[in-house]
Amino acid sequence: MTPRRDSAERFRDLPMFADCSDAELAEIDRLTDEVHMEAGRVIMRQGDLGQEFAVIVSGTAQVVKDDVVVAELGPGDYFGEVALLEAIPRTASVIASSDLLLEVIDRRGFNTLLDDLPSLSRSMLKGMAHRLVELELVCQQLRQAAAERPS
Repeated sequence: MTPRRDSAERFRDLPMFADCSDAELAEIDRLTDEVHMEAGRVIMRQGDLGQEFAVIVSGTAQVVKDDVVVAELGPGDYFGEVALLEAIPRTASVIASSDLLLEVIDRRGFNTLLDDLPSLSRSMLKGMAHRLVELELVCQQLRQAAAERPS
């Protein structure tokens, strides 16, 4: 078993934590759990009620919605925040496409971070806006493909 890396070393290079102070990084480290996932494992399943949020430290994952891969995720990317912001079922599945190292936080810890770290809230809002644009493009492509299919 490898020792857990120092929080500043672990989080400093992740885009959503780039503006955090050492004290804020220590708080993030205190509230998160390190989780290792093997390639092929379903990390979160579409339709399940969300209970945690995860940040990818290393490795890659696919976001799958209605059996269609809609995004590829890698180090610094995060997922699970939508179901924690509102008690709704997961909008997509996340599947490890390689071995993953994740930092995972539960609902209570997630809310604490959002309350205590305004810069983190802004970073997540930017990320969600980017995802909305990407999903709109995917929807447009799907509509276009459906319209081009012979009846």
